Amino acid sequence: MGDGRRTVYNVDIENPIIEAREFSLWYGGFQALKDISIKIEKNRVTALIGPSGCGKSTFLRSLNRMNDLIHDVRIEGKIFYRGQDVYSGNVDPVEIRKQIGMVFQKPNPFPMSIYDNVAYGPRIQGIRDRKTLDGIVREALESAALWDEVKDKLNRSALGLSGGQQQRLCIARAIAVKPDIILMDEPTSALDPVATAKIEDLITELKKNYTVIIVTHNMQQAARISDYTGFFYMGTLVEFGDTAQIFEKPRDKRTEDYITGRFG
Repeated sequence: MGDGRRTVYNVDIENPIIEAREFSLWYGGFQALKDISIKIEKNRVTALIGPSGCGKSTFLRSLNRMNDLIHDVRIEGKIFYRGQDVYSGNVDPVEIRKQIGMVFQKPNPFPMSIYDNVAYGPRIQGIRDRKTLDGIVREALESAALWDEVKDKLNRSALGLSGGQQQRLCIARAIAVKPDIILMDEPTSALDPVATAKIEDLITELKKNYTVIIVTHNMQQAARISDYTGFFYMGTLVEFGDTAQIFEKPRDKRTEDYITGRFG
C-alpha cells in the first residue's frame, strides 16, 4: 500500500510522447495539482479517474495549455511533449493545441453545416482547395465512424444531429487537423448507453493512429477501453499503472477504496 505521500508507479514507460515532471498548478491561492509526474505512452489509451474535484480535468487541460485561458493560473514543474517543454517561452500554445486536440464533456458543434464543422480547422490552416477539403472531411468522418450516417446530408446543420452523432462530429473535427494526441474530458457523460458504446468502440480504433488521454468518472469505461490508468485524489496522482493491475491489484489503499466504492 502507498505511504499517503508518494505516487505508486506500477509501470515504466521508456519513450513517452508526453511526460509531466513535478507539475503543480494554482488557481489564485488554491492549489489544484500537486507535483504530478506521469509518462504517457504513444498509441495507447490512458484513463484518468478519481472523484469530482480531484484535479484530473485540470491536468488534462494543462497538457495543451488550455488553462492559459483562465485568469490567475500559476504553474510549477514541466510538461514535455516529444521532449519539448510545452510551457517554454518559445512555444506557441496555438501550435501545441493543433498537435494535442481536445474533445469536451458536452458536444459543442459549431452552428454551421456538418461539412463546415470538419473543414473549419483545415481552412484556418490555409487549406482552400475544395477537392483537398472534401478528402479531409471524408477521412475525418470515416475515422470518427460517422461518414455513413451523414454522407448524404453534409450541408445540413450539425445542430440537427443526435447527441452521440454530435460528439463523434466533434471527434472528427479534432481529427481533421491531424493531431498527435486527442484529449477527451468525459466525452460520454452526456450520452445514452448506445451512443456511449459507439464512442468507446471509436476510441479503441483511434489508438491505432492517435494517443488518447481520457478523463472519466465511469470506472467500468476506464477498465474497458484503457491500457493505462491514473488515479487522482485531492490534486495528487496517487497511483499509475497498467489498467488491469490498477483495477485488480491496486497497491495504494486509496485507489482500492475508490475502485471498490468506499468513497467518491
